[in-house]
Amino acid sequence: MPASRGGEPSGKPRRGLTRILGAQPHGLLFSAPYIAFVILVFAWPIVFAVWMSFQDYFFAAPGADVDRPFVGFDNYVAVINDPKVWQSFRNVGVFLIINVPLTVVLSIILATALDRIVHARTFFRVSYYVPYVTASVAVVAVWLFLFSQNGLVNQILGPLAPSPSWLINSALAMPTIALFVTWKGLGFYILLYLAALQNVPRELYESVSMDGGGRIRQFFTVTVPGVRPATLLVVLLATITGANLFTEPYLLTGGGGPNGASASPVLLIYQRGIEQGNPDVAAAIGVILIIFVLIIAALQRRLVGGEES
Repeated sequence: MPASRGGEPSGKPRRGLTRILGAQPHGLLFSAPYIAFVILVFAWPIVFAVWMSFQDYFFAAPGADVDRPFVGFDNYVAVINDPKVWQSFRNVGVFLIINVPLTVVLSIILATALDRIVHARTFFRVSYYVPYVTASVAVVAVWLFLFSQNGLVNQILGPLAPSPSWLINSALAMPTIALFVTWKGLGFYILLYLAALQNVPRELYESVSMDGGGRIRQFFTVTVPGVRPATLLVVLLATITGANLFTEPYLLTGGGGPNGASASPVLLIYQRGIEQGNPDVAAAIGVILIIFVLIIAALQRRLVGGEES
């Protein structure tokens, strides 16, 4: 081993640096912009929100020196005793129960079908992806036209149309929003499954086919296990996106109506923090929402089989 001038092996400092920086330290240089982005946009706001939730915090003019005393768990007690907060979490629970399974099932089925299409493959893939990249405001206008009291859907259903209508019905408002979000985001998740399908060996399909297995058997014995890592990713992304639901109830139901039946925790954070000037209570709701999402994500990881994936 080469020795340094002081007689100490020069490899020890290098091993220490390798342990800290990794085998390829120049990779940190390329990842530094994203690390800085995560710290500034995600990590720091979360830390600040946790601190804010334990203070009597309120907005003040820039540069103003105001006292924001520590209040302990008072903000959390106020949140837990607020029935609207519990209602918003129930609403987002209903949303996730509808949206996440529907997203996974439709995405994997449509991705499998698109993967087998020979003609006009690009056209169909783009068609499914267009709603995802279209501005929500523009697409919401179409759904308001379809599901309003005198909308196209009610005209087609005739006497079978619900009364009150979809988006002003306490029982149907959130399921309707869940269907809208599922349809709008489907293209993105289809692309994830299409990428995962490229890694499934074609020989497995041929083997099942030689054993007499049809398309359905190939789907459940080869496709579903082969894209399990993608399924875990889709489930986690759909859950995180659904838990942060804001734009759709804000635009479709006029801010969580009727009577809070479609209000989400993030919408409540906006109303408490911005409209009502209680950012400390809003921060407490946000912290509880983060804990809620982490618990759901951990359960999903076990159910979907993330440990093996």
